[in-house]
Order: sequence, then C-alpha cells, then structure tokens
Amino acid sequence: MKLNIRRNDIAGIWVGIFMLSVVVGCTNKGTRSDAGSFEKFYQHLEQISADSPEQVSQTIDSVMPSFKDSVMYYRLLLLKVRTCFLTFNLDSASIYLDRVLSFCERNKEDNHVYPLYAFAYNARGNIYVRTSQVDSACSCFQKAFEYASRGGKRESLPDICLNQADAYVKQGRYDLGSLWYNRALSIADSLNMPEAQRFPAYYGLAQVNMELRDFAACDYYYDLASRYYEEMRPFEKHIYLNNRGNSYYYRQDYETALTYFRRSLAVVNQYPDMTFERNLTMINLGEVFLLLNQTDSASYYLENCRGFFASIHHATALYCIDTQLMELALKEGNVALAKERLKHAVKYKDVEPNMIHVRNRYLQRYYEKVGDYKNAYYYLERNREIDDSIRNEKVKMRAAEIALKYSQDSTLMKKEISIREKENQVLHLHQWLYAIVGGAFLLIAVSLVIILYRKRQRDREQWRLQTAITSLRLENVRNRISPHFIFNVLNREMNLHKDEEESKNLIGLTKLLRRNLELTECLSVSLADELDFVNTYVALEEKSLGDDFQYQLDLDEGIDLKSIQVPSMLLQIPVENAIKHGLRLKEGFRLLYIRVRRLADQVEMVVCDNGGGYRATSVNHGTGTGIKVITQTIQLLNMYNSRPIVMKISNVPIGERKEMGCEVRFIVPLNYSYQLKKTRKP
Repeated sequence: MKLNIRRNDIAGIWVGIFMLSVVVGCTNKGTRSDAGSFEKFYQHLEQISADSPEQVSQTIDSVMPSFKDSVMYYRLLLLKVRTCFLTFNLDSASIYLDRVLSFCERNKEDNHVYPLYAFAYNARGNIYVRTSQVDSACSCFQKAFEYASRGGKRESLPDICLNQADAYVKQGRYDLGSLWYNRALSIADSLNMPEAQRFPAYYGLAQVNMELRDFAACDYYYDLASRYYEEMRPFEKHIYLNNRGNSYYYRQDYETALTYFRRSLAVVNQYPDMTFERNLTMINLGEVFLLLNQTDSASYYLENCRGFFASIHHATALYCIDTQLMELALKEGNVALAKERLKHAVKYKDVEPNMIHVRNRYLQRYYEKVGDYKNAYYYLERNREIDDSIRNEKVKMRAAEIALKYSQDSTLMKKEISIREKENQVLHLHQWLYAIVGGAFLLIAVSLVIILYRKRQRDREQWRLQTAITSLRLENVRNRISPHFIFNVLNREMNLHKDEEESKNLIGLTKLLRRNLELTECLSVSLADELDFVNTYVALEEKSLGDDFQYQLDLDEGIDLKSIQVPSMLLQIPVENAIKHGLRLKEGFRLLYIRVRRLADQVEMVVCDNGGGYRATSVNHGTGTGIKVITQTIQLLNMYNSRPIVMKISNVPIGERKEMGCEVRFIVPLNYSYQLKKTRKP
C-alpha cells in the first residue's frame, strides 16, 4: 500500500498557480509607474517565498496596509496563502481564501477579478485534497478552470488541469485522470510551452499507467520526466523519486523501490519546512522494510510518522499506516495485537483502490491466521472485484483518450477561423465514420473483457478444486504416523521401562505425536521446529538401529533457524525414508547426516545416508507416499512464487568408505511465500 505523492499533496504546487494573480491589474488610484514597481516587488516575493516563507509572510504583513481593499491587496493576500501552505498552516490559508472570495463576490461584475477567482478556487481545491475531501476538490478545480478560461489568461490552465487530474487519480478514476493530463499537454502545445515545463504531466501519466499496471508505458513517461530532473525544484524531485519508487513497489522489486525512497528522503531532509513530504516518504519506507522482513526498521518509520498525520487528521495516511501496523503485528507473530489494531484502525470511505486492495490482502491473511476462512474468502473476492474494476478503467481510459484527441483537434482549430470552419465541415461530413470506428472499438473491447472474465471464472473454479484436493491429501498424510512404528516403540518401552530415567523415550514419543498433529494446520514451519521434530524422531529410533548407528547434524554458524520458514515435513519424510528403507536393513556402520547451509539469499538443506542408495526394488520400499507429499506440496507452493523451491534426489558415495547412499537436497529462497495467493513474477 503505497502513498503516492501528487501535486495537490505538496506546498510547491502554488508556484505555477500564482501566475493567475499576476495578471490582475492595479487599482484606478495607482499610476503606470506604481503598477510597474508593484509587479517587480511582487515577483521578487514570489521567487523567494519557497525558500523563506516566514520572511515573505512578515514582509507582506508590513506592506499590505498600503493597498487596503484593492486588487493589489488581495494579490498579496493570495501570496500569503502560499506561505501558509509552505508552513502547513491550512487553517489560516482557508481564512485568507474566504476574504479573497468575499472581495470577488462584491466585484463579480468586473472581469478583472476572474484571475483572483481562479486562483482562490484552485487553492481551495488543494485544501480539500489535503483534508481528503476529493469530491469537493474536483468541483473547485472545475470552477478554477472555467474562471481562468474566461479571464483570457491561458498560462495558468495547464497547472489547473494537472490538479484536476491528480484529484481524479486519487479517486481511482483513471480514465478522467488520463484525460486531464493529456489536456494539460494539449494546452501546453497551443501555448508553445518549453518541453522542460511539461514533466509534471509526464510523471502524472506515469502514475496513471502504474495504477493500471502498464509498467511499459509507466517507464516511458518516467523516462521522459527524468530528462529534466536537474531542473526540478525540491518538491518536484520528491514527487518524481517517491512515485517512481512506488512503480517498483508494485512490481515487487522492493530493493529498487527502497533506493528511490531513500533518495527522496535525502532530498526532503535538506528542507526542514517539507514536513509533510518527509512523513509521507517515511510511510513508504516503513512498508518496504516490512515487505523485506526488516520489522525493526518498519516499526521505526511507521511509528514515527503516525503522530504527525494523527495531529493533522489526515485520514488517507492514517488508513495506510494502520494497515501496515496490523501486518507488522502479524509478521511478529502477535495475532492479538493485530486484532487490537484492526479494531481501532481508521475506516475511511474515500480510499484509493490500491490502498483498499492492500488492506484486503492483509485482512485475508489475518483471518486465515485466526481460522476464519469465511471472512478470508470474502476479502479475497473483494480484491478480485477491484482487479476487474481496474481492467474496466483501462477500457474507459482508451475511450477517454479518443475523446481527448477530438478535443485537441478542436482546440487547434480555434487558432485560425478559416481553418476552424474547414475542419468543422470535415468533422460534420465524417461524423458517421467516427461513430462507427468508436462503436467497433468499444464492441471489441467489451467482448474481450467478457471473454477474459469467463475464462477467469473457469480458471478460478479449476484452481479451487485443485487446491482443495491437494489440501486434503496433505492433511491426510500429516495425520498419519506409521502404526507399526508406534506399536513397536510402545511395546519396547513398556518392556524396558523400569525407572524414571528410562521414561524419556515415552516422553519423546508423546512430543512427536503432539507435534505431528500441530503440523496438520500448517503449510510451513520454522527450520528450528522442523529440526526439533527430526531430532526427536531419530532419538526414538536410535535403540532399534543399534550401536553402529551414527547421527550427524551440521549447521552453519550464525544461521537463525527460527526466522527461516520451510514446508512442513520437508526434512521429516526424507529422514524417515532413510531409516526405514536404507539403514534399518543395513549391516555394519550406519550413518545419517543432515547439513544446513546459507547460500546468499537462499538456504540449502541436505539429508544423506549410507544405506545403499535409492532402490526402486527395495524389500522395504513402501508406497512412495511421503515423497509424493513433498513433491506435490512444493509444486503447489511454487505456483505462487516467482523463485521456486528446488528438490533433487541422487545416489552418491558417502563418507571415507565411499559407501553408496541416497542424498536428498533442497534449496529454499529466504523470501519464499507460503500463502496460497498468486503474485506477479518480475
């Protein structure tokens, strides 16, 4: 669940929007010379406001009485609104905007106030975005666009379009977001704006394609924006780095994502006033560390930024943080804490689809942990609905791009009356062609969606049946312990049981039975638990194997057995097979050897014996059920992971005597997932 930084989210948005207020003229009392002096003074304050907002605010307070109740006065008041945003004083900014709008209402017959109207509504929209009132923000941006268009100063329109696009993306309306980003580029073309001023639209379009998981188009637009990285202001660098990091997060390339987030944090740490941006980046850092299983770092960043967002009542950020804290508790094995955090978590109705998708994924995992499979299935289905909705958004976005293309053509036609008339005639004569092409395109798109949906339904049902069959097989095998083995051990121990010291084998058997029942509910266990089970089993079999039996366990120094997860019964079954089919019938020296090594980001486990090697015709070869269980379990889990578990069985010479033996080798990735949920492969 990544928090995406948008232009609405940061104070630097006001740089482009302030061009609206520059066009407002001087009052009737001022001379042309006074107007020129004011413009120079105003532009100087505007240029230094980003670096010294408090100093600019104090300067404005000292000069504003000289322009009481005039257009110049309210232009300065709007500049003061900007300083409030830079210092995150939204309450004061809202009060100043009320005064500006009141002045505009008193003079609404004068079209010179239209630029003031446009700026005020644009600023109001940004306040609504900051306070998560996105519907109201969209309405304000629409009014700002209308007043800027009527005021005749089109230089401000691209920035307003970008703000409107950001708001629609925040709502998950990606088709409208794409339309407004492209509209900003279209207006920039008509104004002959330099290419270096268009990168906000590029990383906005990259954001849309990231949300739709079209990473090829996403990288294309980010690469366009990256050409102008050195010309970007600090807040723009922050947006670019943070959002590009998110694109790698959704590709599950967490190491690359972490690199971008760290660069983003390094940028904002140079500017103490960028508190909001710094805390947003900390949220993203916290989640990436959580996904990398670095829970201490994740807890540090999430706990440090939650207080800030709680103080400003930012529901979206709190929703994200609470979701991560719930998952953090699950990763730490504290289900009770996860339940408590779920109970008090922020519930916010206007949440971006991606955030809902992540919380649903964690809720599904939580309910699986507590055994509530009905609710787990409910959240799985909710996420499938979101995935279907995103596919529908792709269709809408393509239709919106067709409509935008038509709009761009109309905008260009208005530049020359003669060209406009000719183009209108052409469009009028060929409207039927556009209708047929558009209708055919939509029909094909809808048909494709229906076909894909039906195929998904069939695949889902087939997958459900396959998972159910495999789970039943696993549960059946886990509930099975060889009756012959149990009765032999019990008879032997009851015959030999004389005092309290010799009762340890009965205790070991009881432990083995209890642990075997516990494993029926787990697809995975820690390596420490698996080795403990094997050690207990071998200890019970040692007497039956005699004094010639030797058991060796070779572990890497420093390896954390408790933190490494492996499929349950992964080592137990090869050990049982080695004793039962190889060592029990062997004469002379008998060796069972287990080795565990860490190889970079994976673990190698080897089980060897000198029992003559694997023989299909062994007298005591058994049914082969154990190996089938391991094979089927690995095959099932590998379908949900990008990096598979590798299993290899071979006959090799063992020990100094070079006796033939059987070697079973497993290689397990450290970041292997044991959740029955498909993930994207990088």
